[in-house]
Amino acid sequence: MKRIQLLFLALLALSSVVAQQNADTNQLTKRPVELRAFGLYGYNYTWEHYGSLDLAARVPLSRYFELDAAAELSTVNVYSFSFNARPLFPVPVGDLFLDTRLLYKVVARNRMHDFVGSFSFGYRMDYVNVSVGLFSRIMADFDRDWHSEDEFLVEPFGVLYNLEVFVRPQVSPWNLSFRISNFDDYNQERVWQMLFMLGGSYSPTEHLTLLAQVQCKPTGMFHLNATFYGIQGRLGVAYRF
Repeated sequence: MKRIQLLFLALLALSSVVAQQNADTNQLTKRPVELRAFGLYGYNYTWEHYGSLDLAARVPLSRYFELDAAAELSTVNVYSFSFNARPLFPVPVGDLFLDTRLLYKVVARNRMHDFVGSFSFGYRMDYVNVSVGLFSRIMADFDRDWHSEDEFLVEPFGVLYNLEVFVRPQVSPWNLSFRISNFDDYNQERVWQMLFMLGGSYSPTEHLTLLAQVQCKPTGMFHLNATFYGIQGRLGVAYRF
């Protein structure tokens, strides 16, 4: 009789553990779709004063794969579109990931196309997001003859990098972050052209987050003569459902 009781208790404990694991797995699977919208003001030595509307979405298809898409429409007649497919590999703390990113920029003011494809490997968790990889760029004129190999520029090899740190876990109602990188959703700079970004977020509700970001771009970072080139600030909202 005691053996039956012990066996029953063991089975009950085991079923409880399995149920908890399934609940945890389901919780991980139920990651929300996120939509973001920003208003941007910026200034740089090339375009001077400008504004932009930024729209972005993150769509988790499963615990192991998500898609990012973003578009920026600028008053200087420049339009950027990006798409990122990201396989995820969960580890005991955080995720390893692969970014496969395409960026298309229409510089209509100068009648130029800019195509960038990149591939990077990274790691993210509550307090850090880091990645490194390679990219390739093709730039061409609107009026080029597409049957000719002339009149376009190819940069077959470039290095991309990103380091972002957070002061609180990313699930916190508020947070601050600092980022050093040579790319963002709408730009891919060369390896020596760093971008410095400061961000803040506040979530008054479970579904809504208020966002603020400042980005500074100096020139000459690796040439011992760094000078200011441009700055931009963004205010926006993110909605999750």
